[in-house]
Amino acid sequence: MPAHPPDPADRRGDPHGPHMAYAAGIRNPLGVRLGPATTADEVLALVDRLDPGREPGRLTFLVRMGASAVRDRLPELVAKATASGAPAGWVCDPVPDGTPARVLDEIGFFEVHRALGTRPGGVRLELAGSRLGHEQALDLAFAMAELY
Repeated sequence: MPAHPPDPADRRGDPHGPHMAYAAGIRNPLGVRLGPATTADEVLALVDRLDPGREPGRLTFLVRMGASAVRDRLPELVAKATASGAPAGWVCDPVPDGTPARVLDEIGFFEVHRALGTRPGGVRLELAGSRLGHEQALDLAFAMAELY
């Protein structure tokens, strides 16, 4: 993902709703957020709607589930999407509270992919004064490198 891809709203709506209908017509790569309430059937519907040709690089799921839900909910989503032949990318989008420890808790995301034999696509971090500062971001980068 060389640039921030279009994200069709907060993906809390219907996979067949107007935001997804609009996004389906966009030829750029798309990033779609998945939250803790997202079901495997919704992920499969999103894949069918937004990437019916199963084009590598077309669809990236931005996983924002929280530290506990990522370990409980994500395995089923990744397993079913992978079994469907979807070449989607998976990126952890942790909810930062200003501490690298909190972000690292949520990236149990890497553990899920390791257990499934799939590849994590990376981590999307918000770096701002009210989020992670530059020193915290460096600490986090070194900690994540050990996870790879």
